[in-house]
Amino acid sequence: MLIITIVVVALALATLATTAFVVASRRRSAVRSLPGSARQTRPAPAARTSPPEKVAPPARAAPVEDQDRAGEAPGASDVAPTELSDTAEPAAPEVAEPAAPEVAEPAAPAEAVAPAEEEKPARFKDRMVRARTLLGGYLSAVRQKGRIDESTWEELEEALILADVGVLATAKLIDGLRIRVKSKEITDPASLISALRADLVELLSGDRVLKISDEGTTVWLFVGVNGVGKTTTIGKVGLRETSNGHRVVMAAGDTFRAAAADQLETWAQRAGATVIRGNEGGDPGAVVFDAVQHAAAKACDLVLADTAGRLHTKTNLMEELKKVRRVAERPPGVVTETLLVIDATTGQNGLTQARQFAGAVGVTGVVLTKLDGTAKGGIVVAIAEELGIPIKLVGLGEGVADLVEFNPEEFVDALLSES
Repeated sequence: MLIITIVVVALALATLATTAFVVASRRRSAVRSLPGSARQTRPAPAARTSPPEKVAPPARAAPVEDQDRAGEAPGASDVAPTELSDTAEPAAPEVAEPAAPEVAEPAAPAEAVAPAEEEKPARFKDRMVRARTLLGGYLSAVRQKGRIDESTWEELEEALILADVGVLATAKLIDGLRIRVKSKEITDPASLISALRADLVELLSGDRVLKISDEGTTVWLFVGVNGVGKTTTIGKVGLRETSNGHRVVMAAGDTFRAAAADQLETWAQRAGATVIRGNEGGDPGAVVFDAVQHAAAKACDLVLADTAGRLHTKTNLMEELKKVRRVAERPPGVVTETLLVIDATTGQNGLTQARQFAGAVGVTGVVLTKLDGTAKGGIVVAIAEELGIPIKLVGLGEGVADLVEFNPEEFVDALLSES
């Protein structure tokens, strides 16, 4: 029994030993299959590493002029672009200062002489073809009549109305002629046309001289609606006045139209004049004031002031125009002329404009532009008769020499002549 017990115990121990061996073998196999970091039972101490070397960023490409100087300054390229020199300081932020009025000084005297001054002045008869053509048919019919009858008056009245002479002026002219026919002073159609000519010349006669003040700085203010040619008229007047010996300053008071000041500068260069301009959309009164002060400081005797075009029906715009005139009259400024520029092609609407502007700023004279492009030249008569404002200048074309002084005799002859 003892032997059997020993044998059983030995077998059990052998079984246990075999089982332990198998388990140990499996564990070793499992450990070998894991990554190396997982086989460590303790975390290895972290190895000390030196800090990474500083690597300079790639140098920026230098401008061409810096590359050219690289050969003269060895080692300059070794300096990192992020390093600042001892003298370099950060740029200060820009501060917008109130802009002073720009002053465009006159060009050299050699450039002040414009070739256009050599042009011959335009003739009324050559340029008023359309107006003469309109009246020609009616007047020819009157001349061909053997006597003066009611049809004569009808044709004459219709001709004057179509030419935009206006109802009031036409009625006054016809009534005067009727009285003279009844008194036998006028007896035939030819005499009737001659009498009409004389009446028109007398009606259009008046003070047409553009005045210069003996004291202070003379200011001529140009007003009118948009598109009538104010800026171009100022340029042509400036060219004429500099050729007459005046020292001219042009005030770019039309601050609401970007091209107006540039257009005025172009004319000033031709005339040898100075231009004062302000910021776009700025106060036109300030521009005119600065122009007067500049003229006084530089001993210039004449300021030609442009203004923004405005509808005569807009009360607030007309009030602003009154302000501009008041500013222009501050010493040493003396406003001797307020010239209303009217487009002759607008016909009777020009008469309405003249009435409104005259009430607002005291118009002293009219500049009638584009008279060569209309058959309604009679508006000249309507303005003179109904408002008593003299026509001082007329535009008979695009050239510099086409802006001429108004001549009643030449105008009426061009209007009534047969050819």
